[in-house]
Amino acid sequence: MDLNDLRQEYSSRVLDESNADPCPFKQFESWFEEATTAGILEPNAMVLATSGSTGTPAARSVLLKNFDESGFVFFTNYGSRKATHIAESPSVSALFPWYALQRQIEISGVAVKISVEESEKYFALRPRGSQLGAWASEQSSTVSSRQVLQEGLDSVTQKFEGADVPMPPFWGGFRIEPVRIEFWQGGAKRLHDRIVYVRENREDPAWVIKRLSP
Repeated sequence: MDLNDLRQEYSSRVLDESNADPCPFKQFESWFEEATTAGILEPNAMVLATSGSTGTPAARSVLLKNFDESGFVFFTNYGSRKATHIAESPSVSALFPWYALQRQIEISGVAVKISVEESEKYFALRPRGSQLGAWASEQSSTVSSRQVLQEGLDSVTQKFEGADVPMPPFWGGFRIEPVRIEFWQGGAKRLHDRIVYVRENREDPAWVIKRLSP
């Protein structure tokens, strides 16, 4: 298959230092609202990249569930590969690829566990099926068949029948505390717009805005 002719010309929008919000979180919120309005499938889906003690990178899609000026929150099984990687090396990167809008956002920072109380608050809002699934699956572990998964789900369904499903002790959230956020807007003749916000460390409230060459 020849892929050389698969080309897309970008030219619909422009991103410039003059129209970018001084606060990267407000700029993210603006673009996120546009992605939602545009009907992007799963606009809160982000590709999360981690690397454990070996340094071998791994990437997977996870769902952003909350964000504010403290960071970007997602949830997982704390026994999963991603959580094991974070425990070994907390530096992570997350990418929002909104191709239909010719945009992407890359977030780099450190992932830290959120409080149990914050995780429980979100877990209580999940559909019951998702709550039960969190108990039934030992995420990232080897399983012999789908039937084993179904039997595990049937078991916990019976266990919690007629009662609220509590949050598993091995499940919860991480917050990505960013030190770098890059906004990429496709441009004509491959002169894409890249506006990056950087700060020296997570505690520094000041962000420096720079334009990068495409």
